[in-house]
Amino acid sequence: MEAIRSRRSIRRYGPTDVPDALVRELIDAARHAPSAHNSQPWAFIVVRDGETRERLSRTHRYSRFLRGAPVVIVVLGDERLSPSHLVEDCSAAVENMLIAANALGLGACWVAVYSATAAGREEYVRDLLSIPGHMRVIAMVGVGYPGEAPPPKAVRPLDEITHLERWRPIGPDSAGKS
Repeated sequence: MEAIRSRRSIRRYGPTDVPDALVRELIDAARHAPSAHNSQPWAFIVVRDGETRERLSRTHRYSRFLRGAPVVIVVLGDERLSPSHLVEDCSAAVENMLIAANALGLGACWVAVYSATAAGREEYVRDLLSIPGHMRVIAMVGVGYPGEAPPPKAVRPLDEITHLERWRPIGPDSAGKS
């Protein structure tokens, strides 16, 4: 649980390269994620080349941090294997990767590429990395040794987000709300 609770989105990285063995550990964690009907629709492109990482950082405004990441892992989903649950399946794989990175002493942050309203992002990455048409570009994950230490994040209290048996107001602030 500590790897989950202490995980932070790390967008600044130190200069030390990430060994291949640790990158493989991250992908191994990702491939153990649950998927609809055990379809395992994911595939991963590991990008270390500086120019390619720079170009990936231009995908959209939230991807700029990728230029400083020693490794970018591009997360793909095969539409033929999971046509209805691709985003959910691949997002679960990304979360496993993020938790594993934290547990291994690495920092990581993901940025979505797939978007129903921003097809240009996906095409940009697809063209850059020669990704075939049946593969959707779901996300990119920047990985490196942390170059920052964000403070603990505030999380909503369990009593505020947990409902028993059915939706109903919980807690002292919910009087009269439904």
